[in-house]
Amino acid sequence: MMKISHFIAACLMVSGISGGVTIPKTVYAQSGISQQIAAVVNEDVISVDDVRERLMLVMASSGLPNTPDIRGKLAPQIMQGLIDEKLMVQEAKRLNVAVDEAEVQKGFGMVAQQNGQSAETFKGMLQRGGLSLSTMYAQIGAQMAWGKVVQADMRPKVVISDRDVDDVLERLKRAAGSDEYLVAEIFIPFGDAKSEKDAQQLASGLVKEIRGGKAEFFKLAQQFSKAAGSANGGDLGWLAGEQIDPDMLAALKKVSKGQATDPVKTTGGYHIYLLRDKRAVSTDTIPSREQVFNMLGQQRLDRMQRRRLMDLRAASFVEVRG
Repeated sequence: MMKISHFIAACLMVSGISGGVTIPKTVYAQSGISQQIAAVVNEDVISVDDVRERLMLVMASSGLPNTPDIRGKLAPQIMQGLIDEKLMVQEAKRLNVAVDEAEVQKGFGMVAQQNGQSAETFKGMLQRGGLSLSTMYAQIGAQMAWGKVVQADMRPKVVISDRDVDDVLERLKRAAGSDEYLVAEIFIPFGDAKSEKDAQQLASGLVKEIRGGKAEFFKLAQQFSKAAGSANGGDLGWLAGEQIDPDMLAALKKVSKGQATDPVKTTGGYHIYLLRDKRAVSTDTIPSREQVFNMLGQQRLDRMQRRRLMDLRAASFVEVRG
C-alpha cells in the first residue's frame, strides 16, 4: 500500500470548502472517449481521463475498498480537487510563481523515498499497477505551486502578537487538573446544500471503513482532510477541554481511546476525530511560547489560504459537463 505524502495527498479537500460539483456520468467511460471534456476551468479543461486516473490513484493510495459505493462517495470530491488544482496553478501563473520539472521530479523522489524505493523502482511499481504518472506529476506540481503562493503572498500577512500567545497560555494554565485529549482529525468541508450532502455521505463512509478495520485513520486524514496537520495524519496534538468546541468535546467523551467519533457537523464541514489518548492537564504539559506561536500561525495561515481559494472559485468560470 502506498504511503501518502504532503505532496500527493490527492488534494480532494485541499480547497477548503467544496462547492456543489458533481461528477460527469462519462467518468467511467472506456478509453475510446476518455478525452471528452469533464469540466472547464477558465481557460483550462479537465478531461474524463483526468478524472478517472485521479480516482484510480486515490483508491490505490487510500486503502479504501474499491467498490461502486466508495467510488460514488469519492467522485464529487475528486472533481472538486481537480478543479481547485487548476485554480491553484492559474493563480501561481498570475503571480509569476513557477515550478519546474526538476522540482516535480524531486517531489516524486521524496514520495518514492517514503515508500522505501528509488524513484525508478517506484515509477515502475505505479505503472505495473495501472496508475498514471501524469496525474501524480500534475498533483505534485499544483501543490508545489500553491505552496509557493502561500509562502510568498500569504505567510507575510499572518501576524501573531504577544497578547495572542499570552491569552492561549493563560487559558491552558486555568485548565490545569482537567482532562486533555490527544486528537487526530479528518475535516471534510462543504460550501452549499449539494456539497453538504456529498460531504456527509463521504464522512459517514469513512467512519464506517475505519470502524470496520478496512482503512487506517491516518492514511485517510492525509488523503481527504483539509484540516491543519492533514499531511501529518491529521494530528492536532494535545488539547485541553477548555480549548475544544463543545460539540467536539461531547463527541470525544462518547468514545474510548483508539476509537473514531461519529461525524461532527460545523458551519464549514464535517469533522471526524480519533481519540488517541487522554490525561489530566498539568503545568508540565503546557506548550512553550514558541509552540503556541507556531500553532496560532499555522491555524491563521490555513484559514487564509482556504479563503483565498474560495475567492478564486467565486471569480472564476467553472463548468462541469456530463
